[in-house]
Amino acid sequence: MKVMVIVKATPNSEQGVMPSQELLDRMTKYNDELIKAGVMLAGDGLQPSSKGRRIQFSGSKRTVVDGPFAETKELIAGFWIWQVKSIEEAIEWARRCPDPMPGEEGELEIRPIYELDAFDEISTPEIRDRLARQQAELDKRAQE
Repeated sequence: MKVMVIVKATPNSEQGVMPSQELLDRMTKYNDELIKAGVMLAGDGLQPSSKGRRIQFSGSKRTVVDGPFAETKELIAGFWIWQVKSIEEAIEWARRCPDPMPGEEGELEIRPIYELDAFDEISTPEIRDRLARQQAELDKRAQE
């Protein structure tokens, strides 16, 4: 199963405070462990929401809203995509993570990612073929 591990934002991450050299060293070593175990598929830190934009939908209307966005605790500072056997395995790996926000209350959120077969009952054969083709193309690009 694939999961997204979300690193929740904090006041420091929203101010653009970069991690210390020590934290960067610990986090890159942790990422090495994830990669060697075949768990980590992707991961990155995100710039503060002040540099982001949101697109709001209301029927056919689209509105662009500039950051920063309120409620820091609801924002994302970074993420990983992991391939694990179970949510329990993801929890085990997350517990080993260095504190991503030293000196602040940090939080990781683990969310399962839908697999293609989750859409079988609601999709047509054409949609299933398109989804499979798209996934194959993404897999191919990831290997390049």
